[in-house]
Parts: sequence; structure tokens; C-alpha cells
Amino acid sequence: MLGVFVCLEHWLDVSNRISSHLPSDHSWFEWLFSHGAYSVRHLENPLFSTQQNAPDGVNMMANTSILGVTLPLAPVTWLLGPQVTYVLYLGGALAATAATSYWMLSRYLVSSRAAAFAGGAFLGFAPGVIHHANGQPNFVSHFLLPIIVVRVLRLGEPGRWLRNGIVLGLLVAYQIFINEEMLLLTALACLVVVVGYAIARREQARAKWRSFVSALGVGGGLALLLTAYPIWYQFNGPQSSRGLQDGVFHSWGEDLAAYVTFSRDTIAGNAAVEQTIGLTEQNSWFGWPLVALAVLTLALLWRRSGAARIAGVVIAVFTIASLGPRIRFNGTETELYGPWHFISDELPLVEMMMPTRLALVVTAAVGVLIALAWESVARADLGTAPSAAVARKFGYAAVALALLPLFPTPLPTRHVESPPAFITSGAWREYVDADRTLVPVPVPSNVHGLATLRWSALTQHEFAVPGGYFIGPNAAGDGIFGAPPRPTTMLMYQTMSAAEVPQIDAEQRRQALEDLRFWNAAVVVLGAHEQDELLLELMTELLGPAVRVDDVWLWDVRQQVG
Repeated sequence: MLGVFVCLEHWLDVSNRISSHLPSDHSWFEWLFSHGAYSVRHLENPLFSTQQNAPDGVNMMANTSILGVTLPLAPVTWLLGPQVTYVLYLGGALAATAATSYWMLSRYLVSSRAAAFAGGAFLGFAPGVIHHANGQPNFVSHFLLPIIVVRVLRLGEPGRWLRNGIVLGLLVAYQIFINEEMLLLTALACLVVVVGYAIARREQARAKWRSFVSALGVGGGLALLLTAYPIWYQFNGPQSSRGLQDGVFHSWGEDLAAYVTFSRDTIAGNAAVEQTIGLTEQNSWFGWPLVALAVLTLALLWRRSGAARIAGVVIAVFTIASLGPRIRFNGTETELYGPWHFISDELPLVEMMMPTRLALVVTAAVGVLIALAWESVARADLGTAPSAAVARKFGYAAVALALLPLFPTPLPTRHVESPPAFITSGAWREYVDADRTLVPVPVPSNVHGLATLRWSALTQHEFAVPGGYFIGPNAAGDGIFGAPPRPTTMLMYQTMSAAEVPQIDAEQRRQALEDLRFWNAAVVVLGAHEQDELLLELMTELLGPAVRVDDVWLWDVRQQVG
């Protein structure tokens, strides 16, 4: 039910609502659900698509393609469309993460179901997770991670190294097709946990290490076998790139003050605060009551709970690691270097990571502490005196009051216009052959034309479009957002930014036709747009008069392009 509640605003008008915070990412993931459906229907290679960024295409493994989700849900997308699939999956992923977290905690950590419920609910709907639910369902898809952690911790079981290794390998292989970055963060967290366990319990670790290493080898080998080609394709296939130009993600560290601040999307949150300390992402944002509870829990349980000690170590390590190259406090960048200052932007595997997302590991450890705190209250030997009952209730209230301000609010949305009837009715088919592209105005990019990218998404990729919202290579092979700019797309974007049509000369008209030939365009289409009069004037200057067809302006350029 909480998953439905969080997505409530989406359900009020599922066809015409997108995230008001991350509309670009929301549009991209709708496009991804259509990509999965298109790949299955046409039996095409899902690792690559030419339906966006035509004719060069997009390397889907080098982007957040969530193929482990979009391919199985293809029938849902065929029947209900990508908008419904998106919202169904978003709420379902949040609930599934809470459920598997509950399973992990109740089965392996605490005996109190209420304790497991409190910890699991937090892990599924934590402020950092809800923040990503604003358009990034790949970062709420954590339902396999608790199971993977359990399987890692069971690798040392004697006599079961083969079975344990195979199960772990299958889980890891599947997670690679959901979210590689969260898998890497989970692996780093497991490394800290395993090393901490080996130091704290040397005798037990010595007895288990052979089974652990054998099972880990089997799991790693199987996962590599199953994913070797897709991973190779990600880094060496067509339209692959090296990192991201200028290592921009490496500067995105978590503000220290964010840890004690209430998130925007909680009942205690304030949207204004993100203008100072939440400009990048909100991955911790626990609020001061929960931070106080976590510190108190660690202080009380440090001596008698190995799980609490390991959780404390994980919190310390990943809080420091999340701070980025320069430590920020309350929106101000200090002169103090963070750990990422000493990490190269070109280091393999982490070259695309954002330091702030390491705070999501802290979230996981805090969820464990919540469960331990509730369990310690439930199992505390307080006697039978009336004062003991009062003390127990006080303990429960302390945990509940730390969590209550973090109760999520429905994700904010905004209205978005449906694609033109010319698109949805299929009238475009009269003009666009299978080997041609439909050029929407403006051409989609990571900034402009996201509404026109939805034309492709909501028709489930029945026609190819140039440009788009993705990460691909520039001329030097470095990753950039969107397609390398062409003169005509730049002219569109500059006109929109200046709100004025520049003087158009013969060279710009020649270049427009050259770009249309590059895109192998059949038609150029302008639908309703907040700057449609401006864009109509520009495209008329470039291509000549348009024809009104249904509810769009259309330029049939097949003869000019050849």
C-alpha cells in the first residue's frame, strides 16, 4: 500500500503525469520500457538501439537500460503502455525492496517481526531511496541486494561451496542487468563486512576461508560467464565511451549537513533546503532524530552486538567516502579535501560513480541499526514492574518518533501534453518508411525536446528519431550527454534560448539539408510546443513553408534528402 501511496499523484492521471523533479529521467525510463518491449517484439539485440540517436544509435549497456526489468515486463508494456508500466514497476520495486529487506532481517538478524518490519520499511522507503523514485526507478530497484548480501555471508558454510557459489553467481548476473552501480556499492559494503568479521572473529574466519574462497570463485566465474559479452559490449561495443567528459560526477559529494536534514519528500521535509545542500542528489537526509537514535544504538550495543559493531564500521567508512573531493557543509564548499580528491577520474569501474551515492550504503547500515534498536527494546530484561513496561514503551516510542518524520509524501508530478494526434493515430506512417527517420522539432537532447522523445516512447519505437537523452561518445571517445551537436540542432536550441530567430543564410540552409541527409529523414514534424511559433518561423526559414497535417506542421523532405 505504501508503494501505491508514494505513486499516488502519478495514478491520478497516469498518461499525462511525469516527475516534476526529474522529468528528463522519467521520460528516459518510459523510453526504456518501450525499448524492452520493442526488442522482444522484433527479436532484436537489446544491448543496442537505433530508434534513438539515429543513425548512430545508443549502446544500451553503457546506459541505465535496466534490461533485467524492461524485457520481462514487455507484455505489460505492449498491453498498457510505458506510462503504466513505469508507475507499476516504480511502486512495486519500492515494496519489493522493503519485503526482501524484511526477509533478510527477520531470518538472519532479529527475532522480532516488528523489528524486522521497522528496518525493512526504512530500507525500502528511506529518504535517499524516495529521492531517486523521482524519475530513477533503477535506484529504487534494490530488492535483490539483501538476498545477495545474505548469500555472500553464507559463502563460508562448510560443504555447500558449489551450491552457494552458483546461487550467488546467478543473483549477481541478474543484478548487473538492473543496476551495476548499486551492485558495485553492495560489493564494497560486503568487503568491509567480511574484513571486519575476519578481524573480529579470527578463529571462525580461519575455519571458513576455504569454503568462502571456493564459493566466491564459483560465483564470480559463473557471473562472468553469463555477463562477459554484455560487459564487453558495454565498454567496447558500438557507441561505447570512456567515462564522462571532465569527470563531472566525481564532484558530487554528500553535504555533511544533509545527514541530519529532513528530505524534501518526507512529511518533515522542506523543499527550500535543497536549494542550498540538495542541488545534486539526496542520498542520506536522515534527519537529526534518526542520527541521534543511530548513535545511541551504537553506544548501547557496541560491546554486546557484533552486528552493531559492523554496522558502525560500515557507517563510518561510507560516510567519509561519500563526501567527494571537497567537503561541503550546509551548502558551502570548505577548504578540506575529501577522499575522492585522491582518486583519479579515470580509475576503471569507479570512473562513472558519484561519491554521494555511497551514502546509500550508510542507509542500509542505518536500517540494520533500526532493527537492532527495536529488537534490543523488545528483548531487554527489564523485569515485571510497572516501570519496566513504561521503559519498554518509551524505547519503542523513541524508535518510532525517529522514523515518523521520514514518512514519505506522494512523489510530486506535473502535467505533460500527450503526443500529437498525427503521431498517436499513426498518420505519420504515410510519410515514414522503415529505413527513414522522423525528425521532431526540437530534436530531443538531455535539455531540450524531452516531450518529443516521448513521441518515440509512447508509440513504442515504431519510428526512429535523431538525438536523444543518453550517454554516448564524442569525437574523442569520451562520454557526453546526448548526441554530438550538429549545426541544425544547435540552431534550434540557440533560438529557443534566445527567444529570437537569427538571420538565416544560404550556408545554414545547406547545412540543414546535410543534417537531414545524415539523419536519413523522411519528415520534419513540429507539434504543440511552448515556443512553437518561434520554431515554426525558424524551420520555415531553413526548409521553406510547412504543411498543416492534423495537429502538426510538417515538412516532407524526402525529395530534398534523396
